[in-house]
Amino acid sequence: MADLSAVRTENLVKVFGDVRAVDGIDLHVRQGEIFGVLGPNGAGKTTMLRMLATLLPIDGGHAEIFGVDVRREHHRIRQLVGVTGQYASVDEDLTARENLWLFARLQGLPGGRARTIAGDLLERFGLQEAADRPLSQFSGGMRRRLDLASSLITRPPLIFLDEPTTGLDPRTRGQMWDTIRELVTDGSTILLTTQYLDEADQLADRVAVIDHGRKVAEDTPDALKSQVGDATLQLGLADGSDIALAADIVRRLLGEEPVLTPESGRVNVPLPDPDRAADVLIGLREAGLAISSMSVAKPTLDEVFLALTGHGADGESPTADDESPMEAVR
Repeated sequence: MADLSAVRTENLVKVFGDVRAVDGIDLHVRQGEIFGVLGPNGAGKTTMLRMLATLLPIDGGHAEIFGVDVRREHHRIRQLVGVTGQYASVDEDLTARENLWLFARLQGLPGGRARTIAGDLLERFGLQEAADRPLSQFSGGMRRRLDLASSLITRPPLIFLDEPTTGLDPRTRGQMWDTIRELVTDGSTILLTTQYLDEADQLADRVAVIDHGRKVAEDTPDALKSQVGDATLQLGLADGSDIALAADIVRRLLGEEPVLTPESGRVNVPLPDPDRAADVLIGLREAGLAISSMSVAKPTLDEVFLALTGHGADGESPTADDESPMEAVR
């Protein structure tokens, strides 16, 4: 049977000084899927992608893309992969049309073909009306769409998306999600890194959870969520309520660690037994804490990440270079 792997790594390692930024990661990304790599800033996600895209040397282990050895065949790998990094790689002094035309020419396409592809991509990404405007007039979402369009000039079978919706408003994030789904429908394979748990939940067929350079879990989002119980109590505290006190009450009554969102007063409580939700509500009332909303739902990936790593997905765990911009493979 033919190997249906798009990406396969074994014991992948990257070291910066005394820091093992990527520490023995095994991955298997199947053709035609969206594979999510989930972890906080500094977890090693970008470093791993940069190795797979031939932008950083591999210090240890083995990696293949569609059966091609990443360490030995850089030129072939770059023909198979398109990369969109955390920061737009477009030229601020050019228009959208000029940027796409230039990228196409740099990849060896003749002028006429480059103009045709630029026009097609501008239409596909809803940028035709702004095609000849300077990029200084573009919103953040428009720039991200243009950057993604530029990575598709040669229609690579594998696309690396490194935190593609960072800094985007909810509406634009939704549009980017739709575009990513369309790429897979058209035959692409997507390797997506994100620190947004809802993004991984919405998009990924399978998810690898990365923390401090190590893979701590891999499965479908639903299978990962089933590891932390059948239900989650989702509470919204009334304005002015003490969220730290609410968390202490949950720990005392259930022995579970809640996931807190202090900015919005949200408390998510893993429920080993849905009947225990009443105990939490009674405990909050006895402590004088008022709630504004309450629901019981399936666990979220927030609870999964906390259960696996001991901290939330926004936890600080810096490694050598995950904060640096990622160069795009053109």
